[in-house]
Amino acid sequence: MLSLSEFLTADRIVVLDGPANREAVIDAAARLLADAPGLIATVSDSLRQRERMGSTAIGHGVAIPHGRSSALNDTRAAFLRLQPGVDFEASDGEPVDLVFAMSVPEHFTQRHLQLLSELAQRFGDAEFRAALRDAPDAARLRDTLLATA
Repeated sequence: MLSLSEFLTADRIVVLDGPANREAVIDAAARLLADAPGLIATVSDSLRQRERMGSTAIGHGVAIPHGRSSALNDTRAAFLRLQPGVDFEASDGEPVDLVFAMSVPEHFTQRHLQLLSELAQRFGDAEFRAALRDAPDAARLRDTLLATA
C-alpha cells in the first residue's frame, strides 16, 4: 500500500489562493517538486508534456499531474489545495481544487503506474476528499494525507 510519507514532505503541502488557471497550478507544483531553481523548468516541462496528452483530472475536483524526469533521482510529490478551483478540463466538468502532483525518475515506469493507481483509489473516497477540503491549514492537510497512508 502507498506510503505518502516516503515522498511527500511538509514543505510541499500548500493552500494556493487565487491560481489563475491550470498553467499557474502546474508552475506552482513544479516549484514545489524541484529542489533547485535550475530544475523547475525541467519538472514543469515533464508535467506539461503529460498534461498535453490528456487532462490529469480524475473527477470530483481532483487532478494528479505527473511526469517522469531524468533530472530527479527520487520520487517527489506535492499537494496543493486551490482556492478557488480551476478548470482542468475534467470529464465531469468540475473545477479542480485538490491537486496531487508527482515527479518520478525516468526509469520508474512500473512504480509510477502503481502510485497513480493507488492515488486514484485514495482520492476516489468522498470522505477523504471532504477531510482535505475541510482542513483549516497545511499542517492539518499533511495530517489528513498521511493518516490514511
